[in-house]
Amino acid sequence: MKVKSRHHLRSDEISELEDAIADQTGVALDGDTYEMVELTDADFDVVLVDGDPVVVYMDDERPFLTVAGANGYEPTANVVTVDAGAVSFVSDGADVMRPGIVDADDGIEAGDLVLIAEETHGKVLAIGRALESGPEMVGDSGKVVESLHHVGDDLFQFSV
Repeated sequence: MKVKSRHHLRSDEISELEDAIADQTGVALDGDTYEMVELTDADFDVVLVDGDPVVVYMDDERPFLTVAGANGYEPTANVVTVDAGAVSFVSDGADVMRPGIVDADDGIEAGDLVLIAEETHGKVLAIGRALESGPEMVGDSGKVVESLHHVGDDLFQFSV
């Protein structure tokens, strides 16, 4: 990935970013420095919080936590929890199927970005887009979350 530009965020941009992350995930970011890294050959831009890739902008949307960012905090909203049988698939970037889900935040709406966590330790394995609302995710069949970013992908490996 090639860096197009890097710049520190202004205080008003930081406030907007922190508010958006708190609204979507329940996480209160507490960094000292926030730096936007725009990339030329990727579908996302990254915000480094104290040097770590904590926030991602995908497809010109609102900011959202990366997998690494989510695991550095304790998200309380927009979380979909999968069972142990789904862990290897989700970690490899597979979309999330309804039978693998054990719990989903009731506030999730179709189209929302979500954090996909494993049941045993609560670690976030992937970020995805909800195809169904939270209450409709648990069930017997069908794809309910499209995977966008997972452990081991280019964004997870990102460093500057």
